[in-house]
Amino acid sequence: MCNKEIYVAHMTVKPHSSIAVAAYSDLMRLLLDDAASEITGSIERRTRGGRTYLYERLRRGTKSYARYLGEATDELEARLRQAEELRQRAAARRAEQTRLARVLRAEGFGRLDAEAGQILTAFARAGVFRLGGTLVGTVAFKAYEGELGARLGFDAMAQTGDIDLASFERLSIALGDHVTEQLGATLAEFDFDAVPSLAKGKTWRWRHASHPVEIEFLTPAFGDEGIRDLPALGVSAQSLHHLNFVLSRPIKAVLLYRSGVLVQVPRPEAFAVHKLIVADRRRGGPDQAKSRKDRAQAAFLVEVLAEDRPAELVEAFDDAVSRGPKWRQRIEASLRRMPQTRELIEAARSEA
Repeated sequence: MCNKEIYVAHMTVKPHSSIAVAAYSDLMRLLLDDAASEITGSIERRTRGGRTYLYERLRRGTKSYARYLGEATDELEARLRQAEELRQRAAARRAEQTRLARVLRAEGFGRLDAEAGQILTAFARAGVFRLGGTLVGTVAFKAYEGELGARLGFDAMAQTGDIDLASFERLSIALGDHVTEQLGATLAEFDFDAVPSLAKGKTWRWRHASHPVEIEFLTPAFGDEGIRDLPALGVSAQSLHHLNFVLSRPIKAVLLYRSGVLVQVPRPEAFAVHKLIVADRRRGGPDQAKSRKDRAQAAFLVEVLAEDRPAELVEAFDDAVSRGPKWRQRIEASLRRMPQTRELIEAARSEA
């Protein structure tokens, strides 16, 4: 086991071609343009906690309601100003999306299987990612192939059928908006059954009726771990310690299914450090195999980031270890099993 982890930490990272990197960037831009082109109402600004959030004000019959769009950024506001123009270019944009997805497949980008692709597409259409939902498991790890321009390959660290989604409970309450389709009903259409919970009336996990595939909803714990509600998504979630770290300042990403699915994932440096923490939580328990995968994913990302984004890697690492002794103990326990990864972090520190 140790030898395998050392190999992962020192594997030769194979970058994608400049053609693939450009195609991914262009596909992301077009999918973001798609989202902005759907805006037909007036734009409303709301300020909470020193941050500004944008909403679309719409009318349904005699009633007015607001649809959450995202935190105000120059990029988002520029797209919203171009909404009408973007709508007029929809046909050409869809054709170009298809072409770019074809380029990425030809360049060897990893693809979602049909079932995961259909589920994430349905979630995207329902507004899950717009409303703060963030992929946090191995499916999120797959998204870093495009974000970092590095080939993931086909080994076990990038393979899973499970889908893990997380969101802040407070954000879900504060948004004042909700998904357009009930997620439990959507999952039932894909033959997923709700897994009974000890918390009566609260469902946070679904299991496929005939395959060993699960979908889980998670949220950070700021106290005891338990079951919390995510009103914006219309589901409950298992709360876990340390998860707040990985949900801070998530980014948009594209997963390759059909012409691309626009999702939300953690920043890769935060994901890498969080995997060091999760690996120690799982070590020695029933999720021992997942612990090995966590270390493999962390090792891969640290190797890429130490070369490509050393300052971001060091910032995330220092942030995590500054959060208290339990955080440091978890990270240190994993790094004791990953000496080459530790060396890469220290090398990044000298370059940052």
